[in-house]
Amino acid sequence: MSRSVIQGLPRWTLVVPVLAFLDLVLSWHRHLGTVLLILVCVGLGAAVFAAVHHAEVVAHKVGEPFGTLILALAVTVIEVALIVTLMASGGDKAASLARDTVFAAVMITCNGILGLALVVGSLRHRVQGFRVQASYSALTVMTALVTLSLVLPTFTTSAPGPRFSAAQLAFAGVTSLVLYGVFVFIQTIRHRDYFLPVSPDGDVDEDEDHHAAAPSTATALLSLALLFVCLISVVGLAKTVSPNLEHAVQSAGLPLSVVGVVIAMLVLLPETIAAVRAALRNRLQTSVNLALGSALASIGLTIPAIAIASIWLSGPLVLGLGGKEMVLFALTVVTGMLTLSTGRATLLQGAVHLSVFSAFIFLAISP
Repeated sequence: MSRSVIQGLPRWTLVVPVLAFLDLVLSWHRHLGTVLLILVCVGLGAAVFAAVHHAEVVAHKVGEPFGTLILALAVTVIEVALIVTLMASGGDKAASLARDTVFAAVMITCNGILGLALVVGSLRHRVQGFRVQASYSALTVMTALVTLSLVLPTFTTSAPGPRFSAAQLAFAGVTSLVLYGVFVFIQTIRHRDYFLPVSPDGDVDEDEDHHAAAPSTATALLSLALLFVCLISVVGLAKTVSPNLEHAVQSAGLPLSVVGVVIAMLVLLPETIAAVRAALRNRLQTSVNLALGSALASIGLTIPAIAIASIWLSGPLVLGLGGKEMVLFALTVVTGMLTLSTGRATLLQGAVHLSVFSAFIFLAISP
């Protein structure tokens, strides 16, 4: 590796991914004592910050909206692999894992990440602008995907319980993949300008980081490779910590679904930090792209993957949401429509989204 490539990145961003991956290898399928648990938690946090840095390097090189798309896709692909692995080894206990994970991702991204970005951005810049065309397009696709994949199974009758039949699951998987593919085409090719950051005067800001020189191609490729190493470490270390979380949750008398929520929040930490930092730089459109794009990637890739995996998975697959979850989803859609309808965001919208997210967390703990 050339010296110029290494000099293009801070030293800690080169060391942390390697150490985090070694941490994952040493702790994989092992009982975590106090010392090893601390090391895993430290490695998890360090990997998150390194992932955010490398994602921003790649985003600076390729520009928007490709940068946010890469981060969302990278996290989601690894998350899907984790879900399928857990379902394959979990049996009947993992029947609702895909549903709970996808729904948690939707609530975290559309209320938690978006709300936090709106709050911190408005506290610094008072009012921030974004593109209605992009935000509404993403919200429309997200609403259709969640309804077709997670709401309809509660009301279909071909299979017992809130489940799809094999044909219905195949249809949902194909539809999800097609809708997500069309959205990515619109985002990156057909109407790319809709998803570009908005400058303070309201014009398209294609050069988001015009004040800094773009990294070299070699540096960007190295950051892309290290990004995947970091994300694999984040998801793997989160899975490693999950038994300890499960034991703590059971000891506290809380529902096991809380474990899924905590794991989803850990996995989505890189996108959360990236979205908040973009909002602080008055690039709210980037934050919106990250939040809604992550929700779309989670649904659009998870459902097809689960549909394919169901061919060899022997356990049941529960996809239908309960009444409480459907109310929260409806509230999220309505709130999102009102927030994204003006192209301007203030502290109030952020507070509303964080309130909905708080309700989701509270009801997960106290159903």
